[in-house]
Amino acid sequence: MFGYITINKPELKIKDYEKYHSYYCGLCKVLKRKYGAVGQATLTFDMTFLIVLLSGLYEAQEKTEAHRCIAHPAKKHLMRSNEITEYAADMNIILAYHNLMDDWKDDKNLGKLSLAKMLERNYHRLQKKYKRQADAVAHYMEALDECERNKESSLDKAAGLTGEMLGEIFNYKDDEWADTLRNLGFYLGKFIYLCDASEDREKDKKSGSYNPFLLQEKEVNNREILNLMMADCAREFERLPILMNADILRNILYAGVWYKFEKIQSDIKNEEIKYGNGSL
Repeated sequence: MFGYITINKPELKIKDYEKYHSYYCGLCKVLKRKYGAVGQATLTFDMTFLIVLLSGLYEAQEKTEAHRCIAHPAKKHLMRSNEITEYAADMNIILAYHNLMDDWKDDKNLGKLSLAKMLERNYHRLQKKYKRQADAVAHYMEALDECERNKESSLDKAAGLTGEMLGEIFNYKDDEWADTLRNLGFYLGKFIYLCDASEDREKDKKSGSYNPFLLQEKEVNNREILNLMMADCAREFERLPILMNADILRNILYAGVWYKFEKIQSDIKNEEIKYGNGSL
């Protein structure tokens, strides 16, 4: 479901891109240090956004190092980390464990079950450490499963479950900024769910899998709904007193989130043209 919350690189200044990339590499390094190669494989752009956001809000003290890695063996890359990187890495593991177990339940994929078992001990430890967030993710998975069983047609209800879950993860310290961070995560979570459901519509139609877009009586304007979600998300963001990383965050919220969506829509349209013309 994740992977939509990323930058629009052509619109980002070089110095800001390098800083964003250093947060991404820092998260990768922390995941490997704390959870090994399996943890490193759970790396997402979405948690990188959370690091950039919370680092800008709380201005946490950062450590920067230059290292080579498997992905970039020829040249050292800057890796930036702080206490929020540690938090994001832990959230990554909680989310990844549930996603892997859900894949095992749906597809009986032994590979996914094996990976989940490798994360299980760490997951149970994190479940105790972050009870509020872990409970929110567990509730989300159960409620979404119920939506699927009941063939819930409401786009707002299905997407809202993702929003509620992500809102609790964005609420880092449960402090004076908790409501705004929770709301920001809520609207962003709804956007992610609707993007994902829109992307999977044709695939789910063929497989018979649950997708609320397929249960609508009238054709839905995807872009209009997503615009509303991001407008609400941006409004909450602008309420936060963020100066550090502000240009990177605005690039993501006003341009980057649309990059993958537009590419997917273009690919879908090209496929329709290709097969509509009888081309193989």
